[in-house]
Amino acid sequence: MPKERLLAYLLLAPSVLFLLVFFAWPFAEAFIVALQVRGEWSLGNFATMARDINFAPALRNTMLLILVIVPLQVMLALSMAMLLTRIRRQRDLVLYIWTIPLGISDLAAGIVWLALLSEQGYINTVLDALGLIEGPTLWLSYERPVALFVAVVAAELWRATAIVLVILVAGVQLIPREYGEAAEVFGAGAWQRFRRITLPLLKPSLQSALILRTILALEVFAVVVAISGRDLTVLMGEAYFWQNDYRDAGVASAYAVLILGISIACTLFFLRALRVREETEMR
Repeated sequence: MPKERLLAYLLLAPSVLFLLVFFAWPFAEAFIVALQVRGEWSLGNFATMARDINFAPALRNTMLLILVIVPLQVMLALSMAMLLTRIRRQRDLVLYIWTIPLGISDLAAGIVWLALLSEQGYINTVLDALGLIEGPTLWLSYERPVALFVAVVAAELWRATAIVLVILVAGVQLIPREYGEAAEVFGAGAWQRFRRITLPLLKPSLQSALILRTILALEVFAVVVAISGRDLTVLMGEAYFWQNDYRDAGVASAYAVLILGISIACTLFFLRALRVREETEMR
């Protein structure tokens, strides 16, 4: 074996070991627990999960959050990345300010938005002072499911768009400027350059951003609990409550396996839909 190949394997070994210990092993354990009932192999835990009164709403809310949050974050992050290319001075400072939410935990972000939207929160205080509402309004209530959903979407957009932004900024910086300059010389407008040059060359970055953000959106929990409690159910929240409140590790593992299955399906879809040209030619 050449020394270069051996060195490559040695450099990859710590990452592979980390993934095996902290990801592959726990997921294997989750599969085993999910497929066993009282020590016997069975699909009973999945049947219990499917009969759970909160299962259908949790699945619906989780998928709706993905369908709303992920496209909005990608479009917002892409717009911000393009805007950064137009900034000549203090570009790094602007990027730093935009990525500040990356340092805020999910729970802290949820508490921030709870403070904004609660009955005695800042938004009610400002609206009341401006005379736009008559007294405090209870926005975050089970009687206002749409408001709860919008609050979670807003919190996630504020908290996690920066993750997509960092990936797309890195991708934009890898695009040679000569391509855009040549297209401009031949009369291509800004929209044509963006659609025919920037977007195709950003496919690998968009692919990574969509996969990562979709998986993280499937795992959203702390923000939802902080803002809505159990009034807005999600899959990860139900897994948590079955493990900690009901003390049923089997059903909790069934939820975890379902989340893993959806994550794998979404990953395969994005890998297929945003396959780069070199991969297409190899097949």
